[in-house]
Amino acid sequence: MLRPRQRSFLSSMAHGIEPTVFIGKNGFTPAVAEQLKRELNNHELVKLKFVDLKDEKHGVSVELADHLGAELVRVIGNIAVFYKESEIPEKRRISLP
Repeated sequence: MLRPRQRSFLSSMAHGIEPTVFIGKNGFTPAVAEQLKRELNNHELVKLKFVDLKDEKHGVSVELADHLGAELVRVIGNIAVFYKESEIPEKRRISLP
């Protein structure tokens, strides 16, 4: 569970990155979950954009975070931000306050 200060820190870091995972009309599929897992291992902080399912974005985001063991940092507009410390020690770049 992220503390408010950590959530704010990660949110400010996410401001400069582009979404790398997209959810379309098929919704939360195993392929989306696998892509998000790969991105989290490589980058630790990932933006996901909802192209469709905009009414269900918060529920889907919470479900994805639970499924992957990641933290849902924030949902703003049609963008969700996720954080998970990389499983690969050499790729850990974010040090939380």
